[in-house]
Amino acid sequence: MQQPSLSPGNPLLETERLVLRKLTANDVGDVFKYCSDEEISKYTTWHSHPTIEDSRQFVDHVLGLYEQNNLAPWGIEHKETGAVIGTVGFVYWHPKQARAELAYALSRAYWNKGLMSEAARKVVRFGFEAMQLVRIEARCHLLNVGSSRVMEKCGMQFEGVLRKHIFVKGKFQDLKLYAVIHEENATAHEGGWK
Repeated sequence: MQQPSLSPGNPLLETERLVLRKLTANDVGDVFKYCSDEEISKYTTWHSHPTIEDSRQFVDHVLGLYEQNNLAPWGIEHKETGAVIGTVGFVYWHPKQARAELAYALSRAYWNKGLMSEAARKVVRFGFEAMQLVRIEARCHLLNVGSSRVMEKCGMQFEGVLRKHIFVKGKFQDLKLYAVIHEENATAHEGGWK
């Protein structure tokens, strides 16, 4: 079986209400709108953006990842408003093990509408179909109920608590681990995967 390329390449993906696309320099204002909200970053590894320059640096970093053909997030564009309301993508990929980790962030104005689940399901499907992944994982802070719900709506199962798994924002934190498996890909890889 042929191994995948070094990056999924972030092709344009579309759902009923969303367009998942590469971020551009023009998205800095939209990114700042949600990344400056402390409630968004409360359970993440990153701090909220106090200035628009912080958002510009983030977008520039992502643009650099695209240019280098490295793993990078999709921007989540809301079809109705045309605004970028979040990001979704794989933050880790081990091609030989056919495993990746999913992460996401969404503007609070769009919470509890099923939008993040819609975007995440599309990326999970892309991971299984285009990247031939066998296992897709996601992690979240123990108190991040909304993120747990998104994972469950993507078909992920709770696998346990990773105790003191990361040191972030000045302390070691526990994380909940979720994963979904693609059995057909697993069978296809066995015996032919290098």
